Amino acid sequence: MKGIQFIGIIPARYGSTRFPGKPLAMIGGKTMIERVWRQASQALEEVYVATDDQRIYDAVCTFGGKAIMTRADHRCGTERCLEAYDHYTASKGHKGDEEKTVIINIQGDEPFIQPEQIEALKRCFEDGQTEIATLVKPFEEADGWEALANPNTPKVVFSQEKGTALLFSRSVIPYLRGVPQEDWLKAHRHYKHIGMYAYRADILRQITALPPSAAEQAESLEQLRWIENGYQIRVAQCTTQSIGIDTPEDLAKAEKYILTK
Repeated sequence: MKGIQFIGIIPARYGSTRFPGKPLAMIGGKTMIERVWRQASQALEEVYVATDDQRIYDAVCTFGGKAIMTRADHRCGTERCLEAYDHYTASKGHKGDEEKTVIINIQGDEPFIQPEQIEALKRCFEDGQTEIATLVKPFEEADGWEALANPNTPKVVFSQEKGTALLFSRSVIPYLRGVPQEDWLKAHRHYKHIGMYAYRADILRQITALPPSAAEQAESLEQLRWIENGYQIRVAQCTTQSIGIDTPEDLAKAEKYILTK
């Protein structure tokens, strides 16, 4: 995209309720954070790990990656991305054109993120009106009702005309009235949210200054705050299956996945 600078930032905390030290967990001989960084670096020239932990910082530097130390009191990865971006621009001596700079927030627990997913996000900014972009993937019939109903997998409804998100929810949306639950995936195409975001730098600065919204607090989904405040989130579709690591059990599955590749 001519004239646009893309910067990848991978927020990575050491502390995790379900999986402490997750970024440094080993998968196939490499730490998870190294795998994420190397995958993202296939699609982006500038990729930084934003962390509040010296162990993660040192590990990234050891494998040749780039890391930025950030505060420990951020409420979410979006806030950490903004602080890391500000450190980045300070090191360059100028902020540049924030309307022509896009920050891509890459989840630090997605070691198999594919370059084409990042490229899909980048293409959203060919439209100069795009403020924020994210990824969705259609549910498949084979996923089954249990996967569709899983509250840990947010769902999204978006405008087919404009390609912008209308609503995110941990509940199944839309609700199919009069259709047995076991037939919902046959009767309608539902979409799961893949939690990677891209924001124009000026928009990132604005949304991190917003107070928490009612819907956000109810669902614990920060993107609802942005929608409630009038921001538009462009949606890019992908078909690649994402494999997030939330627990040690997920790590074991990832190890098996590598062995089958």
